[in-house]
Amino acid sequence: MLKLAVRAAAALAIGASLSLSAHAAEYIGVLTGGTSGVYYPMGVALSQVYSKAMPDAKVSVQATKASAENLNLLQAGRGEVGFTLGDALSDAWKGDAEAGFASPLKKLRGLAGIYPNYIQIVASADSGIRSLADLKGKRISVGAPKSGTELNARAVLKAAGLSYKDFAKVEYLPFGESVELMKNRQLDVTLQSAGLGVSSLRDLAVSQKVVVVEIPADVVAKVGDPAYQAAVIPANTYEGQTKDVNAIAIQNFLVTSEAVSADTVYKMTKSMWENLDALVAAHAAGKLVKRENALKGMPLPLHPGAEKYYREIGLLK
Repeated sequence: MLKLAVRAAAALAIGASLSLSAHAAEYIGVLTGGTSGVYYPMGVALSQVYSKAMPDAKVSVQATKASAENLNLLQAGRGEVGFTLGDALSDAWKGDAEAGFASPLKKLRGLAGIYPNYIQIVASADSGIRSLADLKGKRISVGAPKSGTELNARAVLKAAGLSYKDFAKVEYLPFGESVELMKNRQLDVTLQSAGLGVSSLRDLAVSQKVVVVEIPADVVAKVGDPAYQAAVIPANTYEGQTKDVNAIAIQNFLVTSEAVSADTVYKMTKSMWENLDALVAAHAAGKLVKRENALKGMPLPLHPGAEKYYREIGLLK
C-alpha cells in the first residue's frame, strides 16, 4: 500500500510539473521598443508568426524602451523573447553598471542574430549642421535613457570628441517624440539607432529638409568596439538624401531566457526562419535578416532550443 501511495504521489507530482510547464509555454511575451521604431513592427509580425506556429500559445507584444529594458525584463522573467542591440547584449552578459546592468544577466540566452542597426544622425537643414563637428552647441535627442540608441550615442559622440556637455540641450526621447520636437523647431538633430528607412526619420524627411550627417571611418575606428562596423546609408533612403552617406552599423539580436522551455524556443526559432517574408512585409529591415548570419557575433550562449534548430539545418556542427 505504501509503495502504491508513493507511486501515485510521484505520478501526481510529474503530472503537475508537466501541467505547469505546458501552462508556462502558453505565454510568449515579445519585448520590442518604441512604436515608431523598427523593433515594434517586427515584433508584431513575429508575434503573428508565433501564434500560427503555436496556436495554443497566448502571444503578446509589449512596447518598451528597447534594448536595456528588454534584457532586464527577460532576466526578471517578465517576457520570453526580446530585441536588443549587440553592444547592450554584451554589456548585459558581462554586467556593465554604466550601461544599466548592475550585475551580469546570466539567465539570458541567445536565439538569433537578425538585422544590423544603422546609427543615423539626422539634422534639420536650417540648423547649419553638415558634419559631426557642427553638432557642438546644438540641441540633440539621443534616445530613451539607457536604451541601445543612447548607449550608441555615447560611444559615437565620444569617438567624435564630443560629450553631452558640448550640446546646448540634450533630450532623452523615443524616436517619434524626437521627430515631433524637430518638426516644432525645438531640436536641431536626432540620433537614432535603427534599421534603414525607420518610419520616424522617413516622416521627418518628408515634413522638412534634412541632412543625414556622415560618420567617417576614422570615427568608427575610434569607437574601439568590434561590434561597431563601418557602413553606408544608401542614397534615397530618405527624402532629399541624394548621396550615399558613411555611417556605423551594429547587429541586432533576438534573446530569450533560460526559463523558457527548449521546445518553445525551438518552435520560436524554426517558425521565424521559415517565415521571413512576414518580417520583410513588416519593415524593410526584414530584407537584411539572413539565416547564415544568425550566429555571427553572438556574445552569449545559445538557448538549447535554438541550438537544436541550428544543428538540424547544419549551421552548427
